[in-house]
Amino acid sequence: MSKGIPDKNKDFSAWYNEIIKKADLAENSPVRGCMIIKPYGYSIWEKMQSILDKMFKDSGHYNAYFPLFIPKSYLSKEADHVEGFAKECAVVTHYRLKNDENKKGLIVDPKAKLEEELIVRPTSETVIWNSYKNWIQSYRDLPILVNQWANVVRWEMRTRLFLRTSEFLWQEGHTAHSNKDEAIKETLTILNIYSSFLEEYMGIPVLKGIKSESEKFAGAVDTYCVEALMQDGKALQAGTSHFLGQNFAKAFDVQFANSNGKMDYVWGTSWGVSTRLIGALIMSHSDNNGLILPPNLAPIQIVMIPIFNSDSEYDAIINLFEKIKIGLLKLNISCKIDARKFHKPGWKFAEYEMKGVPLRIAAGPRDLEKNTLEIARRDNLKKETISLDKAEQKIKKILELIQKDILKKAKNFRDNNSHNARDYDEFKNLVKNNSGFIYAHWDGTEKTEEKIKSETKATIRCIPYDNKGKPGKCIVTGKPSKQKVVFSKAY
Repeated sequence: MSKGIPDKNKDFSAWYNEIIKKADLAENSPVRGCMIIKPYGYSIWEKMQSILDKMFKDSGHYNAYFPLFIPKSYLSKEADHVEGFAKECAVVTHYRLKNDENKKGLIVDPKAKLEEELIVRPTSETVIWNSYKNWIQSYRDLPILVNQWANVVRWEMRTRLFLRTSEFLWQEGHTAHSNKDEAIKETLTILNIYSSFLEEYMGIPVLKGIKSESEKFAGAVDTYCVEALMQDGKALQAGTSHFLGQNFAKAFDVQFANSNGKMDYVWGTSWGVSTRLIGALIMSHSDNNGLILPPNLAPIQIVMIPIFNSDSEYDAIINLFEKIKIGLLKLNISCKIDARKFHKPGWKFAEYEMKGVPLRIAAGPRDLEKNTLEIARRDNLKKETISLDKAEQKIKKILELIQKDILKKAKNFRDNNSHNARDYDEFKNLVKNNSGFIYAHWDGTEKTEEKIKSETKATIRCIPYDNKGKPGKCIVTGKPSKQKVVFSKAY
């Protein structure tokens, strides 16, 4: 099954697409730019959902649901917001079809035109803040900490499975606060949740920082982000958390009576991650043999494969696996016994290697005699034989080691592909070779940022906020720079 995957070092794009196909994660749909997420791919998203959902709820957030359709007038209330999304909106203009009189199928009924067009949500700030206007009257109603799991539509011209599709799945948090400091604290709390999730569960190290003015979310005061580095040296924005200030509260007239009885506008945040994280997972860890999943995020952490020559051997091995499975489930380790007789062990080995299952256990007649199991790690393809004595605890420790090693490998890759550019010529050479994260001084102007982007296709991925660094001179203009920022080509 591993045959036919292009070398990721020669054609990263083709390699990525082929892994999605052969690992049975997703496929293109009949609607251009949209995808069908297949059961195995969706099981990864479900695992992401369940972990993040618990993290949100543990930090005081609640789930809600808001309409898919947004009145056009809502979107136009916040000027920066509408300008940022206007070119990506799908618009509903009619509500009925009818049979063509010339018997050429169905047509849109011209008499069924909507009085006001509806936008298929590209994001939900506008409809949610319109609701908050009715929910909030006093400081006693605050804070509101709401999250929504939903689909959104942004009409993309160039699409790619998981990374950029016209419709995608995500979560979007929308919170309302009585003061600025509390809203900023919320923004950073979520950013830290995202970075913890990416590192502890996905095995992906990230940079945390703030976006430049031109790269921030439309309608936000500040956008904070987590940026990850893919194996081809390009960056991927893995999650964003936006401090909205009072922008949406003013646009929708959401005011409250504070503790002094005076009226003030609410302070807001919004934040989200999407199915793009599955793309990040693929591009961060996988190899030419297929997908590699970190144990903390794998839907199936262990697969057990029997090797047998007779029905009696088969029954004995399956019976052994069932006992081991009971022990593993007690340790909250998910496992699957592949009891199919119509596929040979070698075929199964290749299948689960392609699907990135972290650990494979195999046992045959000799293992029954010796009370041993063969263990094969997916991340480094190494095998070892362990005894059945306390096998479950040994397996648990191996999974923990795999998780640590995957993150360590990704961190080493990021560190080895992070560079400091001393001048613009060095910068351009680094960008030309997709050399990862490039730290360089920038004078803080949009003009210089646009010049760099137009000449190199590299963008400012983030301005690190937790390590201000030393002042210097801009690599392009020579003007003063407060600190180095991080550039890269990006998805």
